Amino acid sequence: MTTVLEYFPEEYKPREIQKEILQGIEEQMKVGYKTIILSAPTGVGKSLIAATLARYYGSSFVVTASKQLQDQYSKDLKFLMPVKGKSNFACLKLMDQESILQSDTKIAIQKGLTCEKGLCEETTMKSGKKVKEVCIYKPKLGEPEDITKQFCHYYEQKYRALTSPHSIWNYASYFQLMKFNRKAYAEYVSKPIAIFDEAHKVEDQIIQFIGVDIYNGLLSECGIDASTYDLKDAGMIIQLLDDLARSYSKQLLDLQESRSFMLNPDYVLLAKLEARYEKMANAHAEIYSNKGNFVINEPYMDERGNFRSVSIKPLDISKYVKTFFDIENQIFMSATIDKDSFCENAGLDPSKVGFVDTPRSPFAADKRRINFLNSRKLSYSSSKDDELAVIKKIDDIMSEHGHERGLILTSSEKRCFDIRNNLSEKNRSRIRICHSRNENGMTQDEVLQEHSFDEDGVLLSSSLWEGVDLKDDLSRFQIIAKVPYPNLSEKRTKVKMQQFPLWYKSQTLTKLLQGFGRSIRSEDDWAVTYVLDSAASDLLMQSKSMIPKAYQDVLGFPSYNSSIKSTL
Repeated sequence: MTTVLEYFPEEYKPREIQKEILQGIEEQMKVGYKTIILSAPTGVGKSLIAATLARYYGSSFVVTASKQLQDQYSKDLKFLMPVKGKSNFACLKLMDQESILQSDTKIAIQKGLTCEKGLCEETTMKSGKKVKEVCIYKPKLGEPEDITKQFCHYYEQKYRALTSPHSIWNYASYFQLMKFNRKAYAEYVSKPIAIFDEAHKVEDQIIQFIGVDIYNGLLSECGIDASTYDLKDAGMIIQLLDDLARSYSKQLLDLQESRSFMLNPDYVLLAKLEARYEKMANAHAEIYSNKGNFVINEPYMDERGNFRSVSIKPLDISKYVKTFFDIENQIFMSATIDKDSFCENAGLDPSKVGFVDTPRSPFAADKRRINFLNSRKLSYSSSKDDELAVIKKIDDIMSEHGHERGLILTSSEKRCFDIRNNLSEKNRSRIRICHSRNENGMTQDEVLQEHSFDEDGVLLSSSLWEGVDLKDDLSRFQIIAKVPYPNLSEKRTKVKMQQFPLWYKSQTLTKLLQGFGRSIRSEDDWAVTYVLDSAASDLLMQSKSMIPKAYQDVLGFPSYNSSIKSTL
């Protein structure tokens, strides 16, 4: 009888910790669990765990949240066929329209001529009748390859992945497949196993896919006045979404029937209007069918009281978990995941879910030390003295690490600016505030690139708790200034706390543990972490049972109390 370990990719040699994890998963499978949660820290090689399980079952879906991790999977494991979104591919039809050679796809992407903006189907007039025409570059799924023809690169890679035994998707593409294309691709989606990496992000990914943000710009495009709607009322929000969808539908029809479009088609505008229509129509249908499950956050107004945006998000994600994750065998993997809170949130019966908690980290404890300094207990109502005391400690630590690069994590953009503005002049000059969008217009990647050339630079952020790898000299120290509790000013947070008791604590703990690992990315790497907010100590003590085993050595368990007292 073959074991799971025998399917480990031949080009790699399994480490002892990987053998233990695979044996643990196999034991859970043998007792009948079809859904298994794996808690495994950074550095164990979860991609090879996923690859082994995929090969054991013969065909699979592997799903991850970040494009970087998706790239890493497909680079290291050639049998996994990647599926990427339309924005990554040049639209051949738009290239023809702009007289760009089909070999110059990089130029087309730089100009924004992507498949996201191209139309796969369009309505044209022939002999006085409306006819739907499919793009000449779109291949048909299952047809033999024709090397004499040029086909759309987006659909080529998507169909290659669908017809291959193993493929790797991002969550958005996978959700799209399971929600809207499952019947069309029925023979290709019945895989025996799906492996979900970065599973602690499942809720956020569902919210991004199902939720909707209505911006003032959308209302302006449709000539709609926000003041005529009660934006706190679910019925009025549903009416607004319907009005937006109707407006975009009319704009589409008017554009396609206009003489100017017939003479000189603007496919980019057409694709934009079509995408707007689909987003509003889908959101309307989703919220209308289950209005009690959606929370309308307080509308955001500018300083003059003018409407800027309103966010509508699903509360209970279990319905979507049942729909999107409907595969016979499922593995949910994360470095920071707690079985009970995950099951509560996803609507899973804990008695039917197996759990493998990796007993240790592959990184030595002395290379990832965590010092709990407990400077002050911070909250939304902290006094100015408490805030300044924490900033003074940040200044002192930065001076101690005056010739090293580092990272400071806090809970909000406002706190980032408060910290920077109250540092000593020398340390203030070392700071780079880094978010997805920054005050100087730079992207997160551009700020990180600048940081890599600065010998003593320090990143300051409320968003880099995860998704960034500051390996080796990119960060030798990191400071947790404030515990990252979910935003209590958001209505959804308050309602979610009431209905899902474990959720708030789990969300905070997951983010905190993710933050601990930003600067230690390999066995040879090292960094020291300083935790200033004493609320972190309280949270960790209250959440002992939720903390993965692999973190407990650096948190001082079981002698955690003495670790805390020694720093007071």
